This record gives sequence, C-alpha cells and structure tokens, in this order.
Amino acid sequence: MSKTSNKISPDLDTPTDLSSDGAKKVSEALNVLLADAFALYLKTKNFHWHVSGRHFRDYHLLLDEQSDQIFATTDELAERVRKIGGTTLKSIGQIAKLQTIKDNNEDYVPPREMLRELMQDNKQMAAAMRKAHDVCDEAGDIASASILENFIDETERRTWFLFEASRQEGSNAA
Repeated sequence: MSKTSNKISPDLDTPTDLSSDGAKKVSEALNVLLADAFALYLKTKNFHWHVSGRHFRDYHLLLDEQSDQIFATTDELAERVRKIGGTTLKSIGQIAKLQTIKDNNEDYVPPREMLRELMQDNKQMAAAMRKAHDVCDEAGDIASASILENFIDETERRTWFLFEASRQEGSNAA
C-alpha cells in the first residue's frame, strides 16, 4: 500500500474476511518482502553475470538457479497482496524505497565474497519473512503465513548452498 494514500480504489478493493487493518498490515509486510525479492533477484543475477575464476561454471549455474527461485516468489507475493485487497508495487522507484537488501554496484567482487554476501542477504530475507509471518499470524491470515513458510524453507536452502559453496577447500570453519 502506498504511504501517500491509504485509500484503495473500489475497483481494486478485493473482498476479504480479514480486518481492513490486518489486510493493510499484511500487505505492507508482503510488499517489503516483494521489494527485497526483486533486489535480491537482481543482485544474484548481477553476480551470476560477473562471476569469474576457477569455479566459474559451478557458481554461474548455482546463481542462475537461485535467481530463478527468487524471481518465482515475486508473483506469489504480489498476487497474495491483491487477494486480500491490497495494492502492490508499481515501479522500480517504489522497490528502491521499500527494499532493505543493499545493492552492490562494485565493478568487481571476488567470487567467494559474492557468495558470502548473498548468503547474508538470504539470511536477512529469511528473518524478514519470519517477522512478516508474525504479522500474518496476528491478522489471522493463514494463507499468507503458509506461503511464507515454504519461502523460508527455500531461502534457508539457498543460504546453506551459498555457505557450503563459499567455504575454502580443506577448511572446516566458515
């Protein structure tokens, strides 16, 4: 929902049995997750396009797979907001205002640092999803909570893969 207007056009005000306050809070939480999903998607693609080094093929394929997984969440999040009568993101500018995942515009990032940064971003995303899950629970929105449970599991899997891929060979420590 836009911070400039709390009014939703009657044409977009989808009927729901959630309270209007609950639907508003869930929509706001999901829109932040959606902005972060777009930011994380683009950062993952950026690193996919710019990875180099002896593990190029493995990292390139890993990051491509992960970016596809992240992008797949965007439609579900946005459509969930609409199902409960909220409005969702409309522009790159709105994403930039809402995102909490930091961009990386460096000309060069060493491959291991790419993986570590994405690992931290995915951990941050999982934590944000848990907080949004709490908002859904408070609003009685089991459907949004259920979607987030699956996304949390997927995000933790990405975190695990990035952690393992970023470990130095022969090292037991991170």
